Amino acid sequence: MPTRITQIESARADAETFKVGEKDDQPNISDTESETTVLKVEGTLHLKDAELLERICEDVAIQTGRSITLDLENISFINSDSASVLCRMKREHGVRLEGLHLFIRKMVELTEECEKAAQYLPKAGDVTRVS
Repeated sequence: MPTRITQIESARADAETFKVGEKDDQPNISDTESETTVLKVEGTLHLKDAELLERICEDVAIQTGRSITLDLENISFINSDSASVLCRMKREHGVRLEGLHLFIRKMVELTEECEKAAQYLPKAGDVTRVS
């Protein structure tokens, strides 16, 4: 199944919220929901798809000035390479991941843990001597 990416426009995200009960209703700009762009991702997510998604998220964030939330509820499959890209998006770009099914969530969590552990492994060519 091909990957499909759709920008979701919710009423809460686009409508101005007003402070209720005040004489002159003023827009409430502290609503964090209005500062987020939601992208719904459907289908399977392989490495090339995840890299394309990362570029799309970067472009949308630059154009809108908003943070990005990915709705991954309708993802049926990801591999470890695409999970690594999702982790990088979270870490480097502050992208939020929502709607993860158990398998997808565990894949992302395990990838995050492997990346953390890899920081402590010796690099190729490093020699560790024990006396």
